[in-house]
Amino acid sequence: MTTRIRHRNGPHGFTLVELLVAISILAIVAVLGWRGLDGIVRARVALTQQMETTRGMQLAFAQMQSDCEHIVQRDIVDQRPYLLVGADRFTLVREVFTENQPARLQVVAYRIVNGTLVRRESQATRDLVQLDALWQAVTGDADANPAVALQAGVTGMQVATWVNNTWRQGGVDPGANTAGSAQGTQPPPSGQIPPDQAAQLNNDPTGLQVALQAPSLPAPLVKSFLLGEP
Repeated sequence: MTTRIRHRNGPHGFTLVELLVAISILAIVAVLGWRGLDGIVRARVALTQQMETTRGMQLAFAQMQSDCEHIVQRDIVDQRPYLLVGADRFTLVREVFTENQPARLQVVAYRIVNGTLVRRESQATRDLVQLDALWQAVTGDADANPAVALQAGVTGMQVATWVNNTWRQGGVDPGANTAGSAQGTQPPPSGQIPPDQAAQLNNDPTGLQVALQAPSLPAPLVKSFLLGEP
């Protein structure tokens, strides 16, 4: 009797070489996927930071706009300065209105301190002599009132004033940034000329432009404000 041996052609297992190739391919795919995911995460973090910085600066601009709209008129402070522009800072005098109370004056200062945009305001007063003391304290950084941080991560602030149909950049321009500083000629009484022409004759600024810089932003954010009621 003859015995027949049957060979089964069943599935064979993977060889070692095949396993190594498969593992290598999976490793390459994982590295590529990780790099792509890491790039997406980094881009999302940068975009979120940029949006938060932009939103914070917009809130700071809103506060600046309110201060600029209520800036004091030159005839109220006589020959006293009411707007001072410097490097990474500007200071102004604004009117404060409280219900059932007369209008008062307040010195407001914006500064860049250690990479943070801060706002400091003095106490409100109706006494011009006291206003002089408050102005000196604020402009000399001797004011004891606490500052409010508006936005962190601000590396610079450029301020320009709109005077005689042109922007004047930086520095302190006595004609543009100090009240009652007409140069050379005595202007006619304010009641005899329109307010806009009177401001030009006295070199009074009628607008303020602020540019804020931050590392997370590709370009500075710029905002222009009218000085006085719109």
